[in-house]
Amino acid sequence: MTAGTPADAGIPRDAEGGYIDGNSLAGPLAELFAVDLTAATSQCAHCSNTGPVALLHVYRQAPGLVARCQQCGQVMLRLVRAPETVWLNMSGITVLSIPVGAD
Repeated sequence: MTAGTPADAGIPRDAEGGYIDGNSLAGPLAELFAVDLTAATSQCAHCSNTGPVALLHVYRQAPGLVARCQQCGQVMLRLVRAPETVWLNMSGITVLSIPVGAD
């Protein structure tokens, strides 16, 4: 990547011309977790950028959802659903801070 080149340059676009935001992960992740993970803060394993999961750039062209860092464009999360199994790969996330509220 050169100076002035967007982090997601060269990444395939969907029919609408781009990615959708991380809020699109809310439904699929709600099936797995009891809290809203789009409100969680994630840290990119590649560039250490920290921000809400809701701001990740989510692409739908793959067999599942692929969420990329909004700063460097690296893959942070992959979610694939089959009729009886869900695969969740978060190897691109160093830390996930999940707000659970006060008791």
